[in-house]
Amino acid sequence: MLPDDWTLGNIAHMREQCKRMGWSYDWRREIATCLPDYYRWNQWFFIQLFKKGLAYKRKGQVNWCEKCQTVLANEQVVNGGCWRDGSPVIQQELEQWYWRITDYAQELLDDLGKLGAWPEKVLTMQRNWIGRSEGARVRFQIADSDQSFDIFTTRVDTIFGATFVVLAPEHELVRSWFEDPKYGPPLESFLEEMRREDRLLRASEEAEKKGVFTGRYALNPYNGERIPIWVANFVLMEYGTGAIMAVPAHDQRDYEFATKYQIPIRQVIKPADGSAPPADAAFVDYGVLINSGPSPA
Repeated sequence: MLPDDWTLGNIAHMREQCKRMGWSYDWRREIATCLPDYYRWNQWFFIQLFKKGLAYKRKGQVNWCEKCQTVLANEQVVNGGCWRDGSPVIQQELEQWYWRITDYAQELLDDLGKLGAWPEKVLTMQRNWIGRSEGARVRFQIADSDQSFDIFTTRVDTIFGATFVVLAPEHELVRSWFEDPKYGPPLESFLEEMRREDRLLRASEEAEKKGVFTGRYALNPYNGERIPIWVANFVLMEYGTGAIMAVPAHDQRDYEFATKYQIPIRQVIKPADGSAPPADAAFVDYGVLINSGPSPA
């Protein structure tokens, strides 16, 4: 049986079941997304978006089931396995199409004010989903190398408190270091481990922070300080640039990671009201700059 015969036969069978149960659908409005008179419009919309530069291709991480040889949605991954047969799901890098909806982020945010009847809780969820952030893009040069990478931060005022930087395991620079006889094998092993770890779990605040030192150092562009480059599970390639500057005194995730791996913690912001910052956690509120960090070596 041909695929279209099988699909249309299933649709007819389900339609008959619905009618027998007395469901009061207006069957004149029935559509089937597999038929040309429907998907021709999908194609038309795509072409218009492509012409406007709003459809583009790039590589990204997806949930991949090796046994099914297919991509899975996050909801189809159950306890790290495929919902069909339980086989392990890994992170696979594939080239795919994206919509440039970020071009409309500000317009979407501005127009939320027109939804006066919507509950504030729902509006907050919408703002978080849009996820527009105001910040700075900063380039870090890798010491003794011609390589560099960019980070995005909403708190560039804390850059003097950066005591290390972190790359996502999938970052392209990480792969270029696999040939290093000392640090390459642990990096490659860590990337393979992360391919088998759930992305939602990695992004969770409660997830254990894990990482590997790359053996390399970056130069803080504000003061020239050499700071170590780590690879860690809590940085994801699809967020920002896939790299962050870590300021453990003023970011809780960075604090937990620095505490675990005994990385220095340097306070550069204090509470504006003069109170003492917490001794066992990061001070994440805005305050008063008290330290511009060490001078260049």
